[in-house]
Formats: sequence, C-alpha cells, structure tokens
Amino acid sequence: MQPLDSHYFDDIGLPGIEARLKADFDCLLYPGKNWVPPRKGVTDIVIVGGGMCGMLAWLSLTIGGMQNIRVLDRSQKGCEGPWLSYARMETLRSPKNLTGPAFGHGALTFQAWYRSQFGAEKWNSLDKIARPMWMDYLRWYRHILNVPIENQVSLNHVTHQGNLLRLEVSGEKNEIILCRKLIFATGRDGTGGPNIPNFVDNLSKQFWAHSADEIDFSSLRDKFVAVIGVGASAVDNAAEALENGATEVRHLIRRDKMPTVNKMMGIGNFGFTAGYAALPDKWRWRFMQYSFTTQTPPPRGSTLRVSRHKNAYFHFKKEITKIDRQGQKANISFTDGTSYLADFIILGTGFNIDPLARTEFGDTARNILLWKDVYSPPKGEENTELGQFPYLNHDFSFCEKEKNTASWLNNVHCFNFGASASLGKVSGDIPGISEGAAWLARGIGAALYSEDVEKHWQFLLNYKKPELLGDEWKPTELESNINQGKVA
Repeated sequence: MQPLDSHYFDDIGLPGIEARLKADFDCLLYPGKNWVPPRKGVTDIVIVGGGMCGMLAWLSLTIGGMQNIRVLDRSQKGCEGPWLSYARMETLRSPKNLTGPAFGHGALTFQAWYRSQFGAEKWNSLDKIARPMWMDYLRWYRHILNVPIENQVSLNHVTHQGNLLRLEVSGEKNEIILCRKLIFATGRDGTGGPNIPNFVDNLSKQFWAHSADEIDFSSLRDKFVAVIGVGASAVDNAAEALENGATEVRHLIRRDKMPTVNKMMGIGNFGFTAGYAALPDKWRWRFMQYSFTTQTPPPRGSTLRVSRHKNAYFHFKKEITKIDRQGQKANISFTDGTSYLADFIILGTGFNIDPLARTEFGDTARNILLWKDVYSPPKGEENTELGQFPYLNHDFSFCEKEKNTASWLNNVHCFNFGASASLGKVSGDIPGISEGAAWLARGIGAALYSEDVEKHWQFLLNYKKPELLGDEWKPTELESNINQGKVA
C-alpha cells in the first residue's frame, strides 16, 4: 500500500479513496466480531434518524461488534437531515478541516472526499463548505459504509413490553419492532420542536411560518417581510426572502445589540469535549447558561448575505407585545409603542427542548427527568430554557423522574441536541460528534454485556477449542535424587 503523505488524497478520485478506506478497515478487522447473543424476534438496537448522527452511531456500534441494528428515517433517500430542507445557509459555519463523523479514519473525512475529486489547489482555495456539497459528502458516506437506512419510515410511539422496548412504526407498512436499545439521533429538534412564540397563537397561518417550515419564498416577491430574531436560521431565511424579490425584509430583534462573539468556539478543545460531562452540575449549568445568554452570533457570511441588500433592515430593542390581523396584513406591536405592518412573518426563533412535545413517548414524557428537577441555579444564573433539557446518564440514556415507574427510559438514548446540557456538544455539532459516538457505543455495549452476563459466563464455561493439541510435549518422571552430588 502506498505510504500516506500530505498529498495522498489529491486527485485519486473516489475509487481511490474507497480502496484506501477498504484497506484500512480490513486491517482493523471491521466490522467487529458480533458478540451479542441473538434473541428471536428482537432487534438489539434501533436508531431513529439516518443523518450524520444516526450514520455515525451505526458505524461506532458496528465497529464495536453490535450488528443487529435497524436505522429508520422518515425522509426520502438522500434527503436525511436538515441540509436540503430547512437549512438555508449558503455554507456551513464549521471550518472545512474538522474531522466530523470520520471516527478517526482520515479517508472518511470531508477533506479526503473533497481532495480526492478536486485536488489540493481547490482545497486550499476553499473557504467554507457549501451546504449542498455537505449533503453530497454524507450521501457518499452512507454509500461507502453501506449504512442500512430504511427511508420513509416514522416512529410513532415507544413504550415497553417486559424488558424490551416496543416501537410502533409506519412507512410502506405498519410494524411493531421489539428492541433492547433505542437511539434518538434526531438532530436539532430531536427532544422538542420549533419554538413558536405565543404572540402568533391567534394569527392565521397564512401570515407566518417558522424557519423550520417549508416556505415558498417565491410567493414573497414584492412583499413586506418581518423576520423575528437574528440567529443563524433567521438571517438565512431573511436572505432567501430578499433573493426572491421581497420588497423589504426587517429583522425584529429583542436584544439591545447584535451578538458578535461565538463564546463556545473560544474554548473548543479535546479537554472541554472530554471533561464537560464529568463536571459537577453547577459548572455544567454555568458553561451552558453563559453560552445561551451571550447567544451564538449568525455567521459573518450569512449576515453579509442579508446586509448587502439595501432593502434589508436590522431593528434592535423590538420586543413584541402582540400581533393582530389588519386586513390582509399582520400588525406587529412592540413594547416601545411602535408597530410594523407585514405581509408575512418568519419566526427565526429556534427550537425548544421539551420532551413533552415528543409524541413518541406519550404520557411517559412527563416522567423524563429534566435539569430543572435536579438543579437549582444561584441567583443570576436562572434559565428556563436550559431547565427543560433532559438530565441524562453518561451513556446518553434518559432518567426517570419517579423511581421504579418507567425504568425502561434507561434503554432510550438521546444522541441529539437535547444531550448538550448533560454531556456537552458531542451529539449534534460537527466538532465533537465522533467522540460522542464512541461514548455512546461504549455505554450501550457495556449495558448489553451486563444484561447478558449469565450467557457470557456460560460461553466461557462451554469454550472447548484447544490451543495445544497434546503433541507439543512429552511428560517425564522426576527422579527424587536427580542432580544430587553434581556441581554446577
């Protein structure tokens, strides 16, 4: 095999990088030995979500020898995740050279994938990764690993049946799946849903949409558009409206000024990734609460994409009191006494973490332990939003609020944004995703082994394959006076 150097991946094409990856996996004995005792009619692990997190979770588990896995995704093939739906940025925020879901394999990185096709010169000139290209990379990732995603299949309800989980799923056919472990690899809204402010409760849906909705931006031509918020999704949607010919787009921002510093990026390193989950509650809360309070600014490129339009406006200190219909427009009123008439409103208000919003759990969602149930922050560090995050075990599993009432929640793992407060940014964002997947696989592997410990003990007792065949030596008698009288 050709020695690897800094230019190894340049211009070798996808067949070349795929050959390299196959050779690496062969040397590493991938997939790992299947060691989990089978149970008739039972799937060991079900992963809900076939995007980046779901595929990486599958890879980490199969490397660890857990192979009885099903991966379900409600999207059409090749459209998993947000990249071709409500993600509307031109490029990713993350630096191009982050290893992301590569799980320690250079040939699985975006960099290797890109350079194998376009070479070093184009790689060096590339600034950020175009969003559709990231989706192309993830499609290739699925192809080269042969991730067995079952598309257009939805999980509707999960409960327990004895010691197993009972999943009701729908797709081409309705089905009941019995499994031992369930992983929600469901992205940004995986433990909640879109944050819909109550000031639109009585406003017809014809006047507004959330940034995560399907929006016909062509219908906003010659329209007066209000965008609530100034986070990444807000500015990306504002740019889409402007580029589709909106008469004007006005950002209505509750904050006094634009956030400009991405605080968490300043402390991003292996120490933080590895150490955050081991910190006491007061420190985990303090780090995350500060991040929420200071807010992550929108990317510079996305903001310039909006501000280069002369008909784009940023209005600060605009806290909304109510929105009323006024003819064919929506009248937005603010606490300072001003108002604005809009033809359409886009809510760039992000997502809520709220297990009660996840209908898959049914009434059991009320029994999921949350941070607000465990930790009371000191004065000045209160945060209602952060209190709604689930308080997770170190293997990403949920805890029950009332002991011995829903212990099956320990078999459900939250490998999505909802894990951030408990374990850090290792289950959704690109930088730490591989470390998170390794923890997840280790935790699930340990649980499966412990649950079957009696079977594994019996395997030990039953193992009979000899390493020595009996012809490697010849037994002899030891005479009692041997070596007596002899001088060394």
